[in-house]
Amino acid sequence: MTIISEPFSLEHVDINSDNFGDDGHLRAGLKLNHLRMIVAIEDSGQISAAAEVLNISQPAASRMLSDLESIVKAPLYERVARGVVLTTFGQALARRARKILLELREASREIGELKSGKGGSVFIGAVTAPAMSLVVPAINTVRKTFPGIEVNIQVETSNVLARELLAARHDFIISRIPDDLNPRLFEVREIGIERACLIVRSDHPLLKKSKPSSLTEIRDYDWVFQPPGTLLRRTIEDIFLSRAVQLPENVVNTSSLLLTCAMICATDAIAPVAIDVAQFLASQSSNASDVRILPIDFEINVKPYSMITVRERALPPSARLLYDLILEESIRQAEGGLG
Repeated sequence: MTIISEPFSLEHVDINSDNFGDDGHLRAGLKLNHLRMIVAIEDSGQISAAAEVLNISQPAASRMLSDLESIVKAPLYERVARGVVLTTFGQALARRARKILLELREASREIGELKSGKGGSVFIGAVTAPAMSLVVPAINTVRKTFPGIEVNIQVETSNVLARELLAARHDFIISRIPDDLNPRLFEVREIGIERACLIVRSDHPLLKKSKPSSLTEIRDYDWVFQPPGTLLRRTIEDIFLSRAVQLPENVVNTSSLLLTCAMICATDAIAPVAIDVAQFLASQSSNASDVRILPIDFEINVKPYSMITVRERALPPSARLLYDLILEESIRQAEGGLG
């Protein structure tokens, strides 16, 4: 998925021309729902899923796509085994449509801020560690100083967050750029290294040992991992492989921290988590958070995370405020030896 930065035009490429026209497609009946539809098709690859996004029936969605092809005079999609894929024409229109829908959302948000004199909404994403250590303190500051600002947070893996950012669902993210995305699409400022650890239940057999546990000792236990391909999962696997220790075989995969805690508290399983998360859980008195950090004879340092925005996409005032506060918090923690 690519976000383009040249000036936006509602015109679309004609089959017989490489140039954009004037406003012919608007006169032909191009509407915002057409733009929403082509974006939803690109995101989902399913006409039925796109219909759900627009809250219309699948036949209505098919008619809308047919109307859109008549307006732009180009084939926009092709049917494949599992749904549909956009043609070159459809991809070009989807890129432009995504940008204009973003601009309309930003216009609505800016008008709302102007009416209220303060406030607005911020949409951010973060991997777990900085969400706990950086975003929460920054939000507390925002709530005290600018109580009208609404903050929307998604905590997910870097793979998900980077794509959500490109899709204009976030103002900025605290994450890493996945290997399969073009880094030139982003503006990046590195702010911290994520340290991880292993957690177990409070009466786990390994906690009774007098020495830290080794990879060989912990390998044969059940494990709760993030899904395959995620950064923390790869980091742990690389540690096993670098020490010539066979990877664990009894594995449950989940991205849910709540389910991870439930599995840890109910079994002898082991799970890798960010150390900020582990310290928070271990400090709670609830049975649901009855976890402890397992002493180990090796370190788990994950790839640094960064503040990431889309190149040449300006942050709205409320998002810039939170961005700056998180950056200040990261500098404060680094200077205090916490980063």
